[in-house]
Amino acid sequence: MSQLETPLFDALLKHRNRHPIQFHIPGHKKGQGVDPAFREFVGDNILSIDLINIAPLDDLHAPKGAIKKAQELAAEAFGADHTFFSVQGTSGAIMTMILSVVGPNDKILIPRNVHKSIMSAIVFAGAIPIFIHPEVDPELGISHGISAEAVEKALMEYPDAKAVLVINPTYFGVAADLKRIVEIAHDRKIPVLVDEAHGVHIHFHKSLPVSAMAAGADMAATSVHKLGGSMTQSSVLNVREGLVSAKRVQSTLSMLTTTSTSYPILASLDTARRQLAIHGTDLIDQTIRLATDARKRINKIPHLHCVGRELLKTSATFDMDPTKLLISVKNLGITGHQAEEWLRENANIEIELSDLYNILCLVTIGDSRKELNLLVNALQRMSEAYDSEAAIIEPVVLLPDIPRLAMTPRDAFYASTEVVKIDEAVGRISAEFIMVYPPGIPIFIPGEIITQENIEYIHMNVEAGLPVQGPEDDTLKLLRVIKEQLAIR
Repeated sequence: MSQLETPLFDALLKHRNRHPIQFHIPGHKKGQGVDPAFREFVGDNILSIDLINIAPLDDLHAPKGAIKKAQELAAEAFGADHTFFSVQGTSGAIMTMILSVVGPNDKILIPRNVHKSIMSAIVFAGAIPIFIHPEVDPELGISHGISAEAVEKALMEYPDAKAVLVINPTYFGVAADLKRIVEIAHDRKIPVLVDEAHGVHIHFHKSLPVSAMAAGADMAATSVHKLGGSMTQSSVLNVREGLVSAKRVQSTLSMLTTTSTSYPILASLDTARRQLAIHGTDLIDQTIRLATDARKRINKIPHLHCVGRELLKTSATFDMDPTKLLISVKNLGITGHQAEEWLRENANIEIELSDLYNILCLVTIGDSRKELNLLVNALQRMSEAYDSEAAIIEPVVLLPDIPRLAMTPRDAFYASTEVVKIDEAVGRISAEFIMVYPPGIPIFIPGEIITQENIEYIHMNVEAGLPVQGPEDDTLKLLRVIKEQLAIR
């Protein structure tokens, strides 16, 4: 097969062009049963390939035809032994990775700043998370990845760990020395799983950080939809044979995947792979140029700083993706959240993420100079609007110690619980996830002992307008904790 081919997309078009009479789901029957206003908006083409796993179109749960060929081409493109398509987003791929290699009471090494899907999978597996502190950037007030040295130390302390999970690159585009981390783990025959949600493009350009598969990792959950040109909810799980079983991965993925898989989403993966494989280098070249030019222009705007390679100092900050524009706004005297709102209300610009001190803007293969000019001009106007409030601010990096794990997350999640006021919860065991989302970094996970320091951290994020999520009580006044057994008198 050639990377020019799109076997799944072609099979869908061939089937549509036969105009078969459908006595199967979906019930809208090529759009005939769709609400007219919605049908007019989305068009008949997409509705005509919104089909189900009938024989000519293969079955994602047991692929033998067009989907199998499409996945084989994707594996070749990503340098993997096997690639599995996910219509459950990268969250589904991440959960598959973890559930494929750990089970009840197995230890898995993970950074603290993980996506919530990782902790969900650990609950399902009944595994024990061994957290590694990510490196903290005192100038930006953010966490980066984990260092190779920290991984080596953790494996010496927990030689019975069944897997190591790494975020690479991070949400902010910073990459660790992944090759070294893989070498350290593989010396001990321990597989390395990579959350590559924000790095689909790095495999297709030599100027970007090394990809998970190129670094020798065993599995990587990769969001094609985020930065690779496919539809939202489409991702891939890349697998290297050896320390993991591809057959077990397929079985686990099938357990987590709907049987009503979306063929438009699958077709978008097939075609995005072709575009990346054939035109990726040229497209990403242009993206890097646009981002590099924007970074230079932003750094000429008073009180703003767009981060560059100057932050690369350790094995946790080993390389960076220049297409991520991480902009510090702290010296304007405003929070990242305030900057996000200003850009929305005054420039009709929506950004990817904000925190206490920064905003994050993604430049992708879908951008042109026009969009970057609008962003830079808007940032210039925002700087002028807040000029009178500008001041040199030193970030307060409050990343509390990781709370002690008193019981496994799964045991805590299913335990008898009660609800208490948040300020009365200190010393109790959390039965809920509490996280800043995005990106989903846990403040508490089920099974951890609640500390005053972390309660204060929750209040600080809420007061800054940042999205603290997870508890049943979305006002964050109440927390669900493990019910304590009272002594019998």
